[in-house]
Amino acid sequence: MKKNVLSLCFVLMFINALFAQNTSTFTNPLLPSGADPYSFYKDGYYYYTHTQQNKLTIWKTKSLADLKTAESKTIWTPPAGTMYSKELWAPEIHFIQGKWYMYFAGDDGDNNHHRMYVLENPSPDPMKGDWTFKGKVADESADKWAIDGDVFEHRGQLYMIWSGWEGDKNGQQNIYIAKMKNPWTITGGRSKISGSDFDWEKHGDLNEPNLKHVNVNEGPQILKHGKKLFIIYSASGCWTDFYALGMLTADANADLMNPKSWKKSPEPLFKQSPENKVFAPGHNSFFKSPDGKEDWILYHANSEPNQGCGKFRSPRMQKFTWNADGTPNFGVPVKENEVLAIPSGR
Repeated sequence: MKKNVLSLCFVLMFINALFAQNTSTFTNPLLPSGADPYSFYKDGYYYYTHTQQNKLTIWKTKSLADLKTAESKTIWTPPAGTMYSKELWAPEIHFIQGKWYMYFAGDDGDNNHHRMYVLENPSPDPMKGDWTFKGKVADESADKWAIDGDVFEHRGQLYMIWSGWEGDKNGQQNIYIAKMKNPWTITGGRSKISGSDFDWEKHGDLNEPNLKHVNVNEGPQILKHGKKLFIIYSASGCWTDFYALGMLTADANADLMNPKSWKKSPEPLFKQSPENKVFAPGHNSFFKSPDGKEDWILYHANSEPNQGCGKFRSPRMQKFTWNADGTPNFGVPVKENEVLAIPSGR
């Protein structure tokens, strides 16, 4: 009997040790699929979301490494027959001025009609309470095609950055910035701060009869470090394997609305790694580890070449560092199933 008890104890100790080892590491991808991943950390939890096309969903977890088992909730399904009923893209969840906001792009089934919209929830926990549709977020003087809105505050001023068209026809997606007077209203005009300037930003051939090529700058994300502001954006078409991350840099004291304040890096910072079987990495966001000591990049990518912009894109994450000049160093996209340590401080 004593021998059986000892054996049982040994087995339990082994299982506990194995469990502890497993929960201290993770592998990419975080989920089988999910484009445009974004997360927001508050009160010990990460609130995560990604594109689902026809609804908005939030995942709640202590660690993004545990997304596969995280609690999730669909917070909003658009009403049929509206200008925002279909093709819900790139949602982002933010806590601003004491309330939760969910930004997203949507249309009526015609991509030409894509615009940005926002929901609001006053509940301390975004998984609870009521989400209210606040309406369209647009520069009224140039209500043009717009997707991929990201909102940030700098020195008491709220800004939105996004990807949009100069006019009413597709062919070039630019990065724009505008001031906001509140979380759902843009004030003043937009300012174009980036287009497709380098060859690596111009991979975008199409086989459509009326659209042969599109240059793309999209998915802008703010990143602050020291006395610098960075906008990390995705360039080239997501339907190509050349989809990659570029960077704009501005001084913290600069006029962010002035295009001359933003300097573009001539080379991509994060691109495909055929040797690691990671293709078209992009549409990223950033987060800190629970203890605030580590910086992480969250992004989507394909596992095989020529998989395009569809269901094959999956969310991944990896830690990044900083160069001596204060710029971010994202390294190379890590291969699938490579064992990585979870973010510190969980």
